[in-house]
Amino acid sequence: MLSRLSELIWADWIWFPKGHGWDDLKDRDGKVFPKIQDLWASIPIAFCFLLIRPVFERTVAIPLASLLGVRDKQRLCAPSNPILESHFRSTSKHPSQSFIESLSKQTGCSVRQVQRWFRQRRNQDRPSKFKKFKEASWRFTFYLVAFFAGLAVLVDKPWFYDVKQVWEDFPKMPLLPSQYWYYNIELGFYVSLVLSIASDVKRKDFKEQIVHHVATIVLISFSWMVNYIRAGTLTLVLHDASDYLMESAKMFNYAGWKRTCNFIFVVFAAVFIITRLVIFPFWIIHTTAIYPLTEYKPFFGFYFFNGLMFVLQFLHIFWAGLILRMAVKFLLGNGIVEDERSDKDEPETDDEEGDHRRIEKSKNGHVQNGHALLNNNHNKTD
Repeated sequence: MLSRLSELIWADWIWFPKGHGWDDLKDRDGKVFPKIQDLWASIPIAFCFLLIRPVFERTVAIPLASLLGVRDKQRLCAPSNPILESHFRSTSKHPSQSFIESLSKQTGCSVRQVQRWFRQRRNQDRPSKFKKFKEASWRFTFYLVAFFAGLAVLVDKPWFYDVKQVWEDFPKMPLLPSQYWYYNIELGFYVSLVLSIASDVKRKDFKEQIVHHVATIVLISFSWMVNYIRAGTLTLVLHDASDYLMESAKMFNYAGWKRTCNFIFVVFAAVFIITRLVIFPFWIIHTTAIYPLTEYKPFFGFYFFNGLMFVLQFLHIFWAGLILRMAVKFLLGNGIVEDERSDKDEPETDDEEGDHRRIEKSKNGHVQNGHALLNNNHNKTD
């Protein structure tokens, strides 16, 4: 029964165009072809990344953060209160007004004190700038190295310049050593991101990030299995082209280098839109979803691979929307880029809350005594 099921799952007609199959990927005449078991190498690579990361953060990221002037605001700890803590953990971190009034009666605190307690308690759970900087610097380092490694792997390949050549002699394209290492290192890194996701900074697009990581892992694995490696390497290097710019913009933002952050953000936005909304759909997806139909009849593997490619493209559109929203705020606001995906610290004292409200009114055009209220908080520029 299991043998029959295995034969059905791995049937040639499911994963390959008519006339081709798994026999085409058997080593012969000194040529080596990708095999499913090759991907097991990504598992120890992923654990190596998990071991190297804390060493990198301790020896490189923390000194770099100090050098760039990353400073964490001293946060006030919410005073111990079992009733409020129980509600915070089990019911809601953002209680409604009716709950706040009820908790006020239960604890003997004023409504304002309960509101302040919840603000302080939420701030306690937010990651520090140091933690966010360490994560961004780790990803920046990998994406930068991976991008230039990908260029080195592809720069002398004809399909880097003529994308249609990813299908030349498919699926009988021999595996190159550079492709083996490039694929497994990239796959290992994304596996490490999934394994560390519980301890990483959680942003508003947390679910979309999960979908992206899983889709990328499945896409890398499947493209290896059926020898879509040429299209896979193009997809990987195209993504890395903008990722390291995004992480570097975050680093300078956390350090308070606003002008540098703004400049890198503009470059990142341009590269992201060109690579993810132009090159990826109109060159890469066109080559994997449209061009093959002139050579082969559609088959399940064709639909499966391109389905994953479209999942990535939908995520690109989602993130492009966030980027454009940030760009509009940047152009129409105070000239400072703010990460739409990150939570901001809330005012911890009543005085800070009053200042925060007055600043927000000032931004919206409210005036006091005939003069616009001024925000005297100065940001460090480079």
